[in-house]
Amino acid sequence: MIEQLDKKDINQIMDIWLQVNKKTHNYIPEKYWEDNVEYVKEEILKAKVYVYKNNNEVCGFIGLVNTYIAGIFVKEKYQSKGIGKKLMKACQSEYTILTLSVYEKNKRAIEFYKKAGFKIAKEETNKETKEKTYEMLWKNTSVSFEEERKNGNSI
Repeated sequence: MIEQLDKKDINQIMDIWLQVNKKTHNYIPEKYWEDNVEYVKEEILKAKVYVYKNNNEVCGFIGLVNTYIAGIFVKEKYQSKGIGKKLMKACQSEYTILTLSVYEKNKRAIEFYKKAGFKIAKEETNKETKEKTYEMLWKNTSVSFEEERKNGNSI
């Protein structure tokens, strides 16, 4: 079941965030992720976060800052079971434009985002990790230009 973040779940969220980042981004020193836990925790509490729960266990989450997907994380034992797809669809049903940044080496995530309709908009290098990233963009193509302008989005 998908619901808004309940602050009592923040420790489960952060455990997932840390474990998934360490495993998925094994080309970045673990210390980088460990050093950023408190900062990310503060930012998550400011973001709009959708959480997927199964029997009160947090299985995954997606965090947004405006229309930017700051991250989508699914606990390892629940990966490849459609949870990430459900979280993404929840966001895509609410927004007309979404952007995100993903490491070039994270091929699995890039394929996931492409299947969700995202396209690579530009390439950059992350200043902290020195790793190449892609900025990806998704637009709801069934929304008209006028609806975009009404919602305050630029095309």
